[in-house]
Amino acid sequence: MSTETLEKAKSAIPVKGFLDIKDIAIPQGEELVKAILKLKEEKNAVILAHYYQPGEIQDIADFLGDSLQLARQAKETNADMIVFCGVHFMAEAAKILNPTKKVVLPDTMAGCSLADGCSGEGLRKMREQHPNALIATYINCNAETKAESDIIVTSSNAETVIEALPTDRPIIFAPDKNLGRYLSKKTGRDMILWDGSCVVHEAFSMERIAQQLADNPDAKLIAHPESEEAVLKLAHFIGSTSALLNFVEKDDCQKFIIATEEGILHEMRKRAPHKELIPALVFDESCNCSECFYMKRNTMEKLYLCMKYELPEILIEEELRLKALKPIEAMLDLSKSIK
Repeated sequence: MSTETLEKAKSAIPVKGFLDIKDIAIPQGEELVKAILKLKEEKNAVILAHYYQPGEIQDIADFLGDSLQLARQAKETNADMIVFCGVHFMAEAAKILNPTKKVVLPDTMAGCSLADGCSGEGLRKMREQHPNALIATYINCNAETKAESDIIVTSSNAETVIEALPTDRPIIFAPDKNLGRYLSKKTGRDMILWDGSCVVHEAFSMERIAQQLADNPDAKLIAHPESEEAVLKLAHFIGSTSALLNFVEKDDCQKFIIATEEGILHEMRKRAPHKELIPALVFDESCNCSECFYMKRNTMEKLYLCMKYELPEILIEEELRLKALKPIEAMLDLSKSIK
């Protein structure tokens, strides 16, 4: 491959989100897995992957987890390069927590509807309207939004964090109104909610899920709290990504209807191979499962090119990084007891 071809591919990253190199032979199948593992060793890299990633990426990861677990791994790693297989805000959080490491993401267009719909400017305006309020922001947001927050939460630690906040101050919760509404009911705290939601979890159909339950009376419905209230009311168990995984593994029930992103079923089947797992149905009757388009932008081929050329790289201005670091560290400090 010529230098000109590589430079052209690099210059196209802001538009395409990844290294799109047409005239390079990328290994396939087991050879691709071996090539990625070889690059990992040569570059002293660590591969972090979220449970919603494609199964083959989950299988090759050094650490597989939810947002809280991956944030901890990113902070603690001694690797020279963090290869983050997730969405953009997750890789950005890794850079915020461990700035001396090179952080790369296979596709920078792997975004998030929640992150896209909540800006730092918007939070500043809400603070002006409620000057005594504390801003608790879901980790599904960009660095600018984190920098305007008092504390960050994940679905794993949100209840713990909210209950720890002073009761004499109101709480602004952003950007997921469904999670915020759920937390308000769980903690008894009144919260001012940002009007945002996850396109994946809002796609679930209460009517179709109710029919699934009728057709499978021996099944339990489990749901992520980003789902709409009507779906949560039907659920036998509501929990974070990791909590849903643990519930399926340990509960006596042998059949589950899963109302969260379908990527989690890959790890669930590994941990509970004898149990029947049914993806919850969405409004679109042409599709029987809920899949995050953004999470699935990352592929093994993109992962290989990302590691080989160490691009696309996540970079953050130091002033912004330090502002965003403070609420993340406050979260991690309150979450020490959560596995």
